[in-house]
This record gives sequence, C-alpha cells and structure tokens, in this order.
Amino acid sequence: MPLLVDTGVIFALAYRKDAWHTRVRSYLESHAGPLLAPATILPEVAYLLRHRIGPHAERAFAMSLAEGELAVEHLTHKDWKRTGQLMGTYETLGFVDASVVAIAERLRLNSIATTDRRDFSLVRPSHVERFTLVP
Repeated sequence: MPLLVDTGVIFALAYRKDAWHTRVRSYLESHAGPLLAPATILPEVAYLLRHRIGPHAERAFAMSLAEGELAVEHLTHKDWKRTGQLMGTYETLGFVDASVVAIAERLRLNSIATTDRRDFSLVRPSHVERFTLVP
C-alpha cells in the first residue's frame, strides 16, 4: 500500500540536521510500499530545499522526481473542491495540508506520513475516525 507523504517528511529525509531526520529515515526504511507525494507539496518541498539547504538539494529533488523515486498524485476536480471545504471547516488547515487530506480521503488511506501533528490531528476524515500519523 502506498504511503502518502507530506512536505515535512520529504524535507526531513533530505536534511540530516532536521529534528525528524532519523525518525523519518528509520520509518521509511521499514516501509515496503511506494511513497506517494501529492502534487501540491512539490513546490513547497522545492522551496524549503533551496532556501534551507541550497540549489543542489532542490536540483537533486527534481532529479529524484524524474527518476520516479516518488509517485506523484495529482488532484481531481473533487479533490480541489474537498480541499476548499476542509479549509472552511478547519481554519488552521492550509491549502497544501487540506489537499493532502482530500487525496487521503479519495484513496481511502488511513495513514499520513507527516511531521505536522498539530494540524493533521485535528482533522476528522470522511472515511475513518482519525488518521494514523507516522512516523
């Protein structure tokens, strides 16, 4: 089963000095399925990589996408609509996080790999009582 990942997980994986790096890396090494990245996190990840690590990190990320190291999930029309609904329901939930939730609901995924416990723990998804947040 694919593991839906949020921005923080991809950044932590790339940046060894990040507080989540070891935990994320250990968890992902034990996860057998593919990593599924919502298309909406890609610009956010690229920005963080460039501005916190450097252009070489952003370029490496682009190459990893080209090589298929991450599966990219695009949003459907219903996902865009659901993203807006979620943002209206949860004022602290921003656009990117709401789109992650919309995709998780559509794909009926119970887990989200994220470093953002605060926002994702508030959400009550349509298909389960709450998400399991990993690592």
